[in-house]
Parts: sequence; structure tokens; C-alpha cells
Amino acid sequence: MTSASNRLLARLNDLGAPRLAGMRRGLEKESLRIGADGRLALTPHPAALGSALTHPHITTDFCESQLEFVTGVHASAADCLRELGHIHRFTYAALGDELLWPGSMPCQLPTDETIPLGRYGTSNIGRAKSVYRMGLGLRYGRRMQTISGIHFNWSLPGLSNAEYFALIRNFRRHSFLLLLLTGASPTVCASFVEGREHALQPLCPGTFHLPHATSLRMGRLGYQSDAQAALGVSYNSLEDYAASLEAALTRPHPPYARIGVRNLGGEYHQLSTSLLQIENEFYGTIRPKRVIRRGERPLHALRERGVEYIEVRCLDLDPFEPLGIGEDRMRLLDVFLLHCLLADSPPDSPSELLRLAHNQHLVAARGREPDLRLERCGGSVRLVDWAAELLAQCAPIAAALDRAEGAERYREVLAAAQAQLGQPQTLPSARVLDAVRGQPLGGHTGFLRAQARAIRDTLMAQPLPAGVAAEYAAQAELSIAEQRRIELADVLSFEVWRQAYLAPEMLQPAT
Repeated sequence: MTSASNRLLARLNDLGAPRLAGMRRGLEKESLRIGADGRLALTPHPAALGSALTHPHITTDFCESQLEFVTGVHASAADCLRELGHIHRFTYAALGDELLWPGSMPCQLPTDETIPLGRYGTSNIGRAKSVYRMGLGLRYGRRMQTISGIHFNWSLPGLSNAEYFALIRNFRRHSFLLLLLTGASPTVCASFVEGREHALQPLCPGTFHLPHATSLRMGRLGYQSDAQAALGVSYNSLEDYAASLEAALTRPHPPYARIGVRNLGGEYHQLSTSLLQIENEFYGTIRPKRVIRRGERPLHALRERGVEYIEVRCLDLDPFEPLGIGEDRMRLLDVFLLHCLLADSPPDSPSELLRLAHNQHLVAARGREPDLRLERCGGSVRLVDWAAELLAQCAPIAAALDRAEGAERYREVLAAAQAQLGQPQTLPSARVLDAVRGQPLGGHTGFLRAQARAIRDTLMAQPLPAGVAAEYAAQAELSIAEQRRIELADVLSFEVWRQAYLAPEMLQPAT
């Protein structure tokens, strides 16, 4: 056993069963609404779902047709999924003939300018959310913003800022493993790449793919930005991270400055001309997070009160799971994140950040390619060898979690992941590709539309208990009333409010 392995085991033993039992999880799941024909729904956010601005569990992401479901914080994966299932069932009862698209890469899309931005009412904060989305569309294109995923929020009691950032550094080094094991977006609808240069190959009419891709969502066609690629964000400490983001949030970026905040008619193009309009525009596979107070900037909250949890952002929706994610995947994430926390985590460097971005693109586009090699420490290593090494190091963590739980589920999940390394045809991306090939006339759209129908039927066969349905209906009504209250309480003009919210001092901790 190596000295690094001994240190990992010592840190694991120091955690102890009570702290492991204190792990908490939450989910944020995005899904496009589609019509029965598999095209993007252009209808407004259903009124029965309440206000997208203020509802605690049902909102929208980029576009009006992109629902986002947010669970509370839970002590078990099963409880978390139970709540996510309740949200799905309540939503389906309000959708009529519409369906929830179960894949990360979008359905058949209309022209870019036809994709409807999210609408949040007439309050200053509601207008800001729509203007922000207008800016995203101008900067990156609206089609890119319709990509959907599932975010996994995770915390462990008693962790310091330094420990969370050590976890984040290792996560970024090793997240290729998650792309391999959970990536499920090897195909795209032709409408997504229409008019764009790409290196995809035709699979069948209306569908493009890469034969060994794991997650096109996390590759060059997904949530990527040439402008942000030059943003060397350091994860060596909260202070370094905050300083990196503050510069991107406060300095004008020439291409965006040329667009301007408003056009000659006074209509808003974007919230600001900086590289990042607000913190959420920063794309990353993982984020340090802190629950914010009303009107508070996320970066201020982190500086003021520290990291509360981390948000894993590189997970594709699994179209074979009714909720987009299953309990086994959540357990795998528990093990992986604990490994990231407990393993040695040296400081990052600009050269390492470039190497990690290169590895991410390789695995997203070619992860199932036999003998694919990744860059590591100035050399190269076979992806499957590195992956096997990491999973082997996770064995004592899975065993400790099983002891704390009094079961063997974590070891079973780890063993299944290890088996997939030798059977790449069983990986989610390979299964999706096989299923799409089985729909020669429908391809990407046909497969996922069929899955959407099957998932709706499965979920609606288990209706919500009457009390739960009534609780969600009451939440929807309360959210609408809260949106009205916010709108009536506004006293500042939008421009005055915008400048105050984006003021650099809003990013600083209290002195």
C-alpha cells in the first residue's frame, strides 16, 4: 500500500461513521417541455405550476420551455428521489399533452430567435432574470442554452473552506471518470448543429453522433465558451477563487462592450458588458455554493459565510431512468466525492487547468475509444487504467459507507462501475447509441420521444397521494402571491436597481 493510500485511509478513519451519516444531498433537474411531435413546446410556463420566479421547487432554466425541478436537502438518496418523483408527478398533471424530454441534448428546435426566453414577471429581479437570459443568447446562442442536465448538491458536516476546495481540485482532476461512467449524450438532433461547423458524423436521417462519445453535452458543442476558456480560475483557496471571479464580473470584455447593455431604442441586450454578467454564467463541472439571502450576490455569500455545499454540474440526464438519475448513480457520487475529499490534493496551476480541459474534451468526444490516453503529470496514461486505479482507491470508502448504513449497496455500486470498464458496451452512452440506432427513421428524436412517453406513463401510473398533491397546489398559489408582492414592493427603476445590484461592492464581504 502506498503512502498516499495510507493517508487516505487515515483521513477516512478520522471522519468516523457519525460524520459519514451526516452527508446531505439535493438535486436540480432540468427538462425541456415538448409537444407530442417531439418539438420544443412554445407555450408559456403552465399556470398550475405557480410562479417560476418564486416557487421553491418548480422553476425554469434558460428558456420558458425548460423546467427546472429543485429538491430539498436529504439524508438519503432514496428520500431525495422520492421528492423528485413527487415534483414530476405534480408537473405531469399540469402538462396536458406535453411531455418532458428525457435527454440532455435537446429535441428538435426552432430557429434560434424563436426559442422563448424565461419570463419572470415585471419586478426588477424578474426583469433581470430575463435580461440575463437575453445576454446568454447573444453571447452563446440560444440553442446551446437548451441543453439540460442534472446537478447534484452534496455536503458533509464540519468541512472547512480549504477542505471543500481540496475536494474541488481533485474533482476537476478526476471528473473524466464521471463522464465515462454517467455520460449519456452521444447523439444530437440535426437542428442543434444546423448552420454550425462541427466534426460530428451522420448516424441516420436527422441525427448526428460520434461513435465513441460519452457526453457531447460536456464537449466542444456543449456548455463551452471560448471567452471563458481564457479565464484561469484558481481553486487553491476561497480567496483565489473569489478574486478570479471578481475580475470576470467587474471588468468590461471588449466583444460584449461592443454589444452594449441597451440598444438605441432602450431595450436591454444583457445585464452588463463584463465577461460574466453574474456568477451563474461561469461554466464549470463543479461549483462551491452557499445559500444566498434575498438580494445578496453569491460571491458575497461565499466570502462572508464560506462554502456550504458543492454542486456537481457534469451529469447528463439518464434517459433510461424515469427521473433522469437513479439511486445507484447517487451512491457512486457519494463514494467519488469522498475520494476527492480524502485523497491528496496539491495546488492547481494554469498549465494543469489547460491539461484538465483537454482531458475533458477527449473523454466527452472519444471516451469509449479503445486505448484512449489522457494527459497526466507530464506524461500519458490509458483512460481505463487511470479509471481502474481510482475505483480501486474507492473500495475502502464504499466499505466504510456500507458499515455506516448496515448494508452492502455502496460496494455493489462500485463493483458494477468496475465491471463497466471492461464492458464499455454497458455504459449509458453506448446504450443510448444502440437505442438510437434502433430507431433508423426517428433517430435521436424518435428514441427520446418514445422514452418520454414511456416515462410519463410509468410516473402517472403511480399518482400522487391526495395530501401531497394538495400541498404542491398550495405552494403554486403561494408562489404566485409572492411574485405579486415582490412586484408591488418595487420602488426603484430597473436601471437604478441593475446598477446597484451589479456594483462591485456588492461582491465584497462586510468589513
